[in-house]
Amino acid sequence: MSAPSLPPTTSPPPTTSPHSAAPPAGPTPSDPTLLRLGWDTRWSACLAELLGLPKGTTAAPPDRSLGRVSRADRGACDLLVPGPDGPATVTATWSPALERAVAVDPTAVPAAGDWALLAAGTGADPSHLTLEAVLPRRTSVVRAQVGGSSRAQVLAANADIAAVVEGMVPDLDPGRLERLLALAWSSGARPVVILTKTDLADDPDRLTDEVTLLAPGVEVLSTSAPTGHGLGPLHAWLADGATIALLGASGVGKSTLLNALVAGPGLDGPMATRALGAVHKGRHTTVTRELHLGPDGGAVLDTPGLRTIGLAAETALDDVFPEVEDLAARCRFSDCEHRTEPGCAVLAAVESGDLPQRRLLSYRKLMREAEHQAARTDARLRAELAGRWKEIARAQRSHAKRR
Repeated sequence: MSAPSLPPTTSPPPTTSPHSAAPPAGPTPSDPTLLRLGWDTRWSACLAELLGLPKGTTAAPPDRSLGRVSRADRGACDLLVPGPDGPATVTATWSPALERAVAVDPTAVPAAGDWALLAAGTGADPSHLTLEAVLPRRTSVVRAQVGGSSRAQVLAANADIAAVVEGMVPDLDPGRLERLLALAWSSGARPVVILTKTDLADDPDRLTDEVTLLAPGVEVLSTSAPTGHGLGPLHAWLADGATIALLGASGVGKSTLLNALVAGPGLDGPMATRALGAVHKGRHTTVTRELHLGPDGGAVLDTPGLRTIGLAAETALDDVFPEVEDLAARCRFSDCEHRTEPGCAVLAAVESGDLPQRRLLSYRKLMREAEHQAARTDARLRAELAGRWKEIARAQRSHAKRR
């Protein structure tokens, strides 16, 4: 995404206070707290390019500071920044430039996981922080906004791993899993499937095998957060500094998993959870997108339980259904829709039993949705462009009359 331009400022270096002011300015990639938050030399190069600084510059200007968004609300964000005793939390309001950018492109809204450039206030309230710009994202989990909008919504930014979380009980939903995998593959992050509640499932091995077939090329982890079973790879990724985004529906065990990753099994974590009811139905507990630091490194991006998982216009399904794409390459017609066409290799595979019919039906459904969303987005962009030209024409006519 394009970052808003940065206005010049002459504000003094901010003072250090854990909740109301910026950290000491000018951090370098070797700053241990920034490294703890996920900063690296690639981000330094990105910052230098954003500000138009010479190559090799490793620090923010003395009148700016850096932070990573931990929670975003309309017009303001909580950010994790270097403090005197490690990461501290500050709050910053959006700059006018960022407000304008968001008005044009909703995906410019700061999201949990973003890296941001902050400026301290001047005048009567020097402790006030302004979020001036968001650094271009490496990865982003994006879905279509609810309510039929043609615009997109960023669920998580700069995740290294996009983890699709699905509960073995009460109901493992293959269609939902495929839909979430589409978001994960399209994010640019590494997709992983985490199956939870193995301790409650009657036949966890069978369910794991079924999901492995539904997610070609994706690592599938079977876990039990209360006991710690299967969490080893996740703890290892966090210890290596990875940011893991958790994506899943309500009640699949994301909050319990988050607590186990951030606090450890049986310990109090950042999220309140509820046990399964008498019919093993999960309860929705997460209501916002938030970044939590791991105990030994890395971070976990938690997202609300996704009741609706709309596919954005640019969602690619090739990675979700690679076997369908491979078969489609053998069809007689290059524009085969795999419905009634003669010589369709996909339909032949369904008839022979090599491709489950449910898999083809899911592919068709998601493909239709992605194509529909792309058409809606194109129509909106055309309408917006036409509106801009009309405004320009009106302004020119008005100017001509004044002359």
